[in-house]
Amino acid sequence: MLSINLDKETESYLAEIITKENITSEELLKQLIYQHWQTLQPRQTLVERRGGHPKHLLEDAPDDLSLRENRKNIVANYIKNRHQKSN
Repeated sequence: MLSINLDKETESYLAEIITKENITSEELLKQLIYQHWQTLQPRQTLVERRGGHPKHLLEDAPDDLSLRENRKNIVANYIKNRHQKSN
């Protein structure tokens, strides 16, 4: 149970919000507290929002895969081998 004393101006804001949103003051307070709580949480990275890193994606990858030229060669070889298998 929460009891709050509001000044007249804030009370009129509350009454207007409740009327326009068609919700109770309790529902409004819950929403506002939740929204504020969310702003206090650390922001998730893109990877975290997408569910984390894929498992086993690079377990067999060579150590020098971070070099662009090596990645290009590996992708080119993969496409070439795949094309040859389909013919």
